[in-house]
Amino acid sequence: MTTNAEQTARTAHSAHTAQTARIALVGDRSPNVVSHTRVPLLLDALAARDRIVLDAYWIPSEDAEDEEAVRGFDAVWVLPGSPYRSEAGVLTAIRTAREDGVPLLGTCGGFQHALLEYARNVCGLTGVAHAENDPDADDFLIEPLACSLVGHEATVTVEPGSLAQSVIGFERTVERYFCAYGPSRHLDTLRAHGLRFSGHDEDGHVRIAELPGHPFYLATLFQPELSGDGSRPHPIVRALARAAVAHAAVARLGRPV
Repeated sequence: MTTNAEQTARTAHSAHTAQTARIALVGDRSPNVVSHTRVPLLLDALAARDRIVLDAYWIPSEDAEDEEAVRGFDAVWVLPGSPYRSEAGVLTAIRTAREDGVPLLGTCGGFQHALLEYARNVCGLTGVAHAENDPDADDFLIEPLACSLVGHEATVTVEPGSLAQSVIGFERTVERYFCAYGPSRHLDTLRAHGLRFSGHDEDGHVRIAELPGHPFYLATLFQPELSGDGSRPHPIVRALARAAVAHAAVARLGRPV
C-alpha cells in the first residue's frame, strides 16, 4: 500500500524528471473554436503519456505584432481561428520562428498564413493575399476551396522521406478538417524558393508544407489537434512537443539554437 508520503515523493520525482519546454500558442483564443478547447487536454495527455510538460502561453494575434512576442519560447503553434484580429501579428510570429530556427507548427489558418508569410518574405510575392482577409485583392495565394472541407475527413498522401512522413509514420492518413480556404497559385514559386509540399489530398491539392533545413517547420491544412478525443495526441502534436524539448535543452546549454 502506498503511503501519502511515498505518493508525494513519486509526484515530486515525476515533476523533476519530466522534460519541459515553453510554447507560444498564437491565435485569438475563443471557447467557440474547438481546437482551442482541445489544447488543455493535449497538454495534459503529453504530460501523462510522454512525460513532456509544455508551459503554454496564449499570444493574441494583435500582441504578436511585436517581434519579441514569441522570442524566448521553445516552439510556436499557430492555431486555427481565422480571420485573426491581426494578420500582421500572425505573420510576424511565423517569420520570427522561421528565421530564428524555433520549432513551428501551423494548423488550418496557421497553415494558410505560413504559406502567406513565406510567399511575401522569402519569394518576394508581396502582393499575394488571403481571400478571407482581403476579398477584394487582385492576387490570391489562399482562396476559397472548390469544395469546403468544414467538418470533413479526408485522406492525405504523405511523401516518402519527408518530415511529415517520419512524424506520422505512414504514407496515407485520414485527417479532420474545418476549413474553407486553401492554396492554389504560385506554388511552383514557393517550391523554387525551398518550401516542400509533402502532403496532398486525393485530387492532388496541397495539404502539408514543410521547410527542409529548419529544425522543425510543419504546416497542415487539416487539424491534428482534433484527432480522437484528445487523450492520445496526434503524432504531429507529439513531434512538436519533442522538438520544443530539444530546443529547450540546447538553450539551457547556452548554445546557439
